[in-house]
Amino acid sequence: MAHGPPNHFKWEFKARFRARAFGWRSKPAIERIRQAVSEIKRVARREPLLAADGAVLFLERLSPALENIDSSSGAIGTAVNRAVNALVPIIATAPADRPQRDAWMERLWTALEDDDLSYIEQLADRWGELCGAPEVASDWADRLLPTCREVWQAEPAFHTFFLGTSCALSALLAAGRYQEILDLLAVNPKVIWSERQFGVRALAAMGEIDAAIRYAEEGVEPYLGSNAVANLCEEILLAAGRTDEAYRRYGLIANRARTYLAWFRAVVRKYPDKRPEEILADLVLQTPGEEGKWFAAAKDAKLFNVAIDLANRTPCAPQTLTRAARDFADDYPAFAIEAGVAALRWLVEGYGYDITGLDVRAAYTSTMKAAEKAGCADATHQRLRALVAQEPPSGDHFVSRILGRELGLA
Repeated sequence: MAHGPPNHFKWEFKARFRARAFGWRSKPAIERIRQAVSEIKRVARREPLLAADGAVLFLERLSPALENIDSSSGAIGTAVNRAVNALVPIIATAPADRPQRDAWMERLWTALEDDDLSYIEQLADRWGELCGAPEVASDWADRLLPTCREVWQAEPAFHTFFLGTSCALSALLAAGRYQEILDLLAVNPKVIWSERQFGVRALAAMGEIDAAIRYAEEGVEPYLGSNAVANLCEEILLAAGRTDEAYRRYGLIANRARTYLAWFRAVVRKYPDKRPEEILADLVLQTPGEEGKWFAAAKDAKLFNVAIDLANRTPCAPQTLTRAARDFADDYPAFAIEAGVAALRWLVEGYGYDITGLDVRAAYTSTMKAAEKAGCADATHQRLRALVAQEPPSGDHFVSRILGRELGLA
């Protein structure tokens, strides 16, 4: 039988997370959140029960501590979401007996009710997982369902928000009570995606894959965009072994990332049976007019000819091209030369952010180093001379002024 965590354990984060502990700046709080999660994860490797209790304690204290912070940048929200995602599995998998589990769930429910700034609201979507066992989840579903039905069956003018709606749906899912999820959602005159997703998962768990996909696509909302729906549909199709369909319908949209390189890598990892060049070509088609931005992805996959073609089709960051010329001068000098020439071409045409004379010289130097390695320094020098000589007269001849002497244009 599992026993409760020791009461005498002293968590370092506890003193740091007290009500209104932080000023308006988010950076110190973000660092403290990272430290707290790291502390809990370290303990989890040795004492999972103690770590789970620490995770509950941290989540209880989190929102009150962040009350004064300026959250407009979104950075603090991102940090909190990452913390929650890291801590939920620690709580869910801890070897707690029923009294301990019930005590944790009550504390987390109170924390959710007191979370006026909605920092930990995503706990509701993970409620069934936090319950740790189907019977615990089923009890929570029974506790919350009457209020859910009462709220949704009320006349439209009397509709109110109930915190426990997502908790109830998540608990029903964890308890395997799939049809009840669909029956409950049918009561709601206007199901939003945060609720619909549980119906999608319920249908998938019942083996109704096509019905799950249809139900998900009915839930695309104007402000939501397609990513949330695509992510879940892709997940369901992959779990069902329908990999080609998952890639064709959702794989490219669902894995979009902050950079084009990260986007490419995410799709490649998810679909190892697809050739990288095929994936890249499909991604390029997703962003017409932005072909140059895929240069780094093509380079990463060592698709050098494709990379140069993309870099010359639409503007590509000159600094990115210069780094490629520098980094590949020894091993792939032909590619490095073309990358450097492309960098200077876009510089001549006035593209690039925060460009300085150092950027121009770096592009020239890296290109010529690769040319010397390839044994074509004279020919490359002539190419660069002709290229820079075409600098538009409407500008200030920025590139010409910097490289004029080296290229014999001064």
